[in-house]
Amino acid sequence: MLLAVEPRERHTIEAIALRYGISRNHLMKIAQTLVQAGFIESRRGRGGGLRLARAAESINLGAVVRMTEDGFALVECFDQEQNTCVIASACGLRGPLEEALQAFLAVLDGYSLHDLVKSPKTAISMRRLLLTTARLERVAR
Repeated sequence: MLLAVEPRERHTIEAIALRYGISRNHLMKIAQTLVQAGFIESRRGRGGGLRLARAAESINLGAVVRMTEDGFALVECFDQEQNTCVIASACGLRGPLEEALQAFLAVLDGYSLHDLVKSPKTAISMRRLLLTTARLERVAR
């Protein structure tokens, strides 16, 4: 969402991790996945950083979640290789859970990154939060 709110800026992994209070290593893995998927672009060196590779309107949330999640095994029996559930062959829960998962992804498919930040109120609030965290970042240096 940061990259959508400030699309002309390049943001470093370090700055994003600090702003959001998340692990730099975790963020590097996510960024690499998003770069490979074509959602963001990365430039190394001075003046480098991350930014959206395409318009926020064309970045579908369902597609992002599918790319960034390792799997959607809500319960053990969803993973046929790891399944040791003794009632799997007779259980009626798998069908409803699979249906719920598909509904979850279908809802996300109905939204773009732009939808998350398009409201002027949201954009103003996010910019205010980002300015606050940017100040904290400078103090931390």
